Amino acid sequence: MVERWGGAGEERRSLPPVQVKRMLDLKIEGATVIDGTGTAGGRADVGIEGERIVAVGDLSRESASNRMHASGRVVAPGFIDMHSHSDWSLWANRRAESKIRQGVTTEVVGNCGFSPAPASDEFLDDLRSFGISALDFRWRSMKDYLAALDAGGLALNVVQLVGHGALRIAAMGFARRAPDAKELVRMQRLVADAMEDGAWGLSTGLIYAPGSYATTDEIVTLARVAARHRGFYASHIRGEGATLIEAVTEAITIGRDADLPVQISHLKAAGRPNWGKVAEALALIDAANAEGVDVAADAYPYTASSTLLRTLLPAWALEGGIAAMLARLRDPVSRARIRDEIERPPGGESIAMRVGWDNILIAWSPVRAEATGQRIQQIATSRGVAPVDAALDLLLDEHGGGAMIMFQMNEADFRRALLHPRVMIGSDGLAVAPYGDTSHGKPHPRTYGTFPRVLGEYVREQRLLSLAQAVHKMTGMPAKRLGLRDRGIIKVGARADLVIFDAKTVADRATFEEPHRYPTAIDHVLVNGRFVVKDGQHTGSLPGRVLTPP
Repeated sequence: MVERWGGAGEERRSLPPVQVKRMLDLKIEGATVIDGTGTAGGRADVGIEGERIVAVGDLSRESASNRMHASGRVVAPGFIDMHSHSDWSLWANRRAESKIRQGVTTEVVGNCGFSPAPASDEFLDDLRSFGISALDFRWRSMKDYLAALDAGGLALNVVQLVGHGALRIAAMGFARRAPDAKELVRMQRLVADAMEDGAWGLSTGLIYAPGSYATTDEIVTLARVAARHRGFYASHIRGEGATLIEAVTEAITIGRDADLPVQISHLKAAGRPNWGKVAEALALIDAANAEGVDVAADAYPYTASSTLLRTLLPAWALEGGIAAMLARLRDPVSRARIRDEIERPPGGESIAMRVGWDNILIAWSPVRAEATGQRIQQIATSRGVAPVDAALDLLLDEHGGGAMIMFQMNEADFRRALLHPRVMIGSDGLAVAPYGDTSHGKPHPRTYGTFPRVLGEYVREQRLLSLAQAVHKMTGMPAKRLGLRDRGIIKVGARADLVIFDAKTVADRATFEEPHRYPTAIDHVLVNGRFVVKDGQHTGSLPGRVLTPP
């Protein structure tokens, strides 16, 4: 028997009884199971023993130590955040509050060239300044870093990438030049070591120093090492505005020449003059796959992006590291050059000019707390200075720190990306909480709302995707990209990473004004068979782990 369910083309199927010849640890009864494959959902029970799913179907005749009645709810695989930066925040928030309450059970971290390992004694201070939170850096290798992260317990699972920026810093600091032969060999060895130590691939952030100083050939050379270890290449590409198409082409070239899969991070067309270019970027992805180059992308459901405040500066201003950058900002001659290149960029486009000062919001300013939540234009007006000077003064006051949100994308571009069969979901956020060390500032609402926003806004309200399609983009699709055969899907033998939610009411609540808000209607989240969220509340359980590449 087949019944219609919940709109958007979903179905509910009554299944024959499944015989399980042992006591279940947990039986989830009467839910609509969306299994992560992209196929329509059906009514079924889910049986769990230990960390694994051992039965799916009609389990009405089976005994269980614990039973959960989930009628009217959806059971889906735990969501896999394909693009996250929580490796910098999990140390202060191992409960992973903002992510686990979205239903995220696995995060891919180390993106945009940012990873806390490997490290070198010579350039350790540069790596500290490169990061976005205070870590003790008691490790040097990826192996020791992952062991330390895992040992403290985690609410969710972690897939770690090795960042090209970290590699460059370990070998040559913030030098703005090509590596010499010795430095290149050093970086190759560090990639090999990191992959053997548990990294899943290589990431780049090609708008951030020192990654922006690298040539395509340098990246290909390092990506080939990752390829030999069956890794993939994830890139915050070199340009997301006027040079978007050239930057996508470069990423595809790296995948082709290094012979490894490519993941284009948070695909977007930034700045009004560039809106519409996402269609051309997606056409390039299609052409690459037709040629045999494995290229995919991820996106988040917002028209604003977020990054470090110092990204406003021309790349040369960060040569030598943060201390050198601050010295340049204090020097009248260098500051005048920086100011001029921000307002009249030699390449024709700077971030500030592309976005506009009134569209740049300060998200985090720990020293000048009054700036948090204000637009740079507002700050400039209140201080009686030009917006560019307000931004540079703020950077100086924050010792090179601070974060911003930029309202610069187009809704139609995101909708087009979301519909594409090679685009999955990635938040580009961190695991934070409304309390403690990670509660400061006004982070991008994607940190709390990415996954429920897709389910509420783009499935239920706009009906752009069916529920099964959306869940697939959050589960089965990223699992396939990672080679995770026992996660991202509900089937017998899979790990019991599960999220249980009400599809009729699930919604994000985080806003740009009030971002520290948990979503609604995500009732339960299990990681490796244990409840981390139960009845909407965090249990304190830390059953997650650092995952080992297959």
